[in-house]
Amino acid sequence: MKYCKNCGKELHDAAVICPHCGVPQEKMPDPADSGSIGWGILGFLIPLVGLILYLAWKGPKPASARMAGIGALIGFLMNLFILFIF
Repeated sequence: MKYCKNCGKELHDAAVICPHCGVPQEKMPDPADSGSIGWGILGFLIPLVGLILYLAWKGPKPASARMAGIGALIGFLMNLFILFIF
């Protein structure tokens, strides 16, 4: 069970609006999920790590997962390009 952010009364887990006071119960953004460019750089330098982080974080940390996935994709494509050039 969860509790209303405004009045503190008990709510059903799927409640979007408190039935007691009418205040919306929006999900607060995760401050740890900043989508830092560092995850993109890590994914670029080590594409396998970027892919693993993308798959592990796509639910709980979507912004960071997206950056790691983009970095992994770009890193993988660059490696293929370099491989075909040489």
